[in-house]
Amino acid sequence: MKFFIETMGCQMNEHDSEKMASLLTQIGFEEVKEPNDADIVIINTCSVRKKAEEKFLSYAGRIGGLKKRKKLIVGVTGCIPQIERENLLERLPYVDFALGPSSIHRLIEAIETAKAGQRFFDFSEDGEGSLCIRPTYTSKRVKAFVTIMKGCDNFCSYCIVPYARGREKSRDSKEVLDEIRRLAEEGVKEVILLGQNVNSYNKNRDDISFPELLEKVNDVDGIERIRFVTSHPKDLSEELIRCFGRLEKLCEHIHLPFQSGSNKILQLMNRGYTKEEYLEKIDALRKACPKIAITADCIVGFPGEEDEDFEETMDLVKRVRFQNLFSFVFSPRKYTLASTLPNPVPKEKAYLRLHVLQEVQRKITLEKNRELEGKKVEVLVEGKSKRSELELTGRTRTNVVVNFQGPLELVGRTVEVKVIKGYANSVRGVIEGYQK
Repeated sequence: MKFFIETMGCQMNEHDSEKMASLLTQIGFEEVKEPNDADIVIINTCSVRKKAEEKFLSYAGRIGGLKKRKKLIVGVTGCIPQIERENLLERLPYVDFALGPSSIHRLIEAIETAKAGQRFFDFSEDGEGSLCIRPTYTSKRVKAFVTIMKGCDNFCSYCIVPYARGREKSRDSKEVLDEIRRLAEEGVKEVILLGQNVNSYNKNRDDISFPELLEKVNDVDGIERIRFVTSHPKDLSEELIRCFGRLEKLCEHIHLPFQSGSNKILQLMNRGYTKEEYLEKIDALRKACPKIAITADCIVGFPGEEDEDFEETMDLVKRVRFQNLFSFVFSPRKYTLASTLPNPVPKEKAYLRLHVLQEVQRKITLEKNRELEGKKVEVLVEGKSKRSELELTGRTRTNVVVNFQGPLELVGRTVEVKVIKGYANSVRGVIEGYQK
């Protein structure tokens, strides 16, 4: 049978899709690039923002139309079925199976049940089976995701994650390290450790801490680069900060969401830190590793956000000068405390604030990328560029995308590239002495 997986949302979802694809290819199923060519279509969903949910419903409608024209098994996985289990299947009667994020290890059972003409649903939150699925890759990979934990215990007032992915649960470090060693043997050069809050890895468990895990990954032969997402500022320890600049394979980049620069809004968000404490963490990171690139998430238009609160956010953005910023208008989500808060910000005002924020950040990112012009950077070559079949692409240790001309034989290797032009989202470079 042939299958197609449509992935929506975060890196955790991307990795879950890799896991599901591995489960199916291991039993002889073939992955295809278009739903029209598939016997099974799986939609792996995200519910973090309303826009993602709307995107899913629109796409699901198109797949429902496809099912009317051909024999097709349709499955929905991820956060939306976990949250909307009561009415999703009533709204989408053509869905044959639905699995929450902690139930994807039952994918084959779900498909076999659907083939027999019955619907299959599982929304359990234990997650042990799903957490330990090890993807097998059919083609050589330069980098790979490794899940070290799932869920979150923080309950930020706007966040659906604890309800969609459950409470925090960490994998045993031995399992994580075994997986990374296997990936290294397969030729993977870079690992990205995944968790909703990696700083809480193995909290209250008799196992090693996250900084200790980083040290052990740093010792794995064959692995050249280590990254991780995501960190919560309140749990960013001095021990973890000291890892930057000390562990040679840990890349000089951290994603540290701040969400708002207003202490009033941070308190309403239940973030557990102040603007001043966040800035202290930034200073400590830059002291430990002066070249570190910092990226973050930010929400504007949160209930109760007034002009002075937004100005506090803009002040933080200008002071930190992030390498990149992922910013969004507040989206009320089911079950969350924030969805019940008074004093909503009018949508027009919220989107105007978002525009102002993004314009300032765009200029900062452009300036930072242009500062690289004329400099040589170390690039791990990942493959062909999305911009041109004639170019290769890779990333610096600070996570800047670099496009340049070079032979395909460079994929998987670390090369020195001279930056000749900085753009808003990437830089262009040349390998000195290379001529096509």
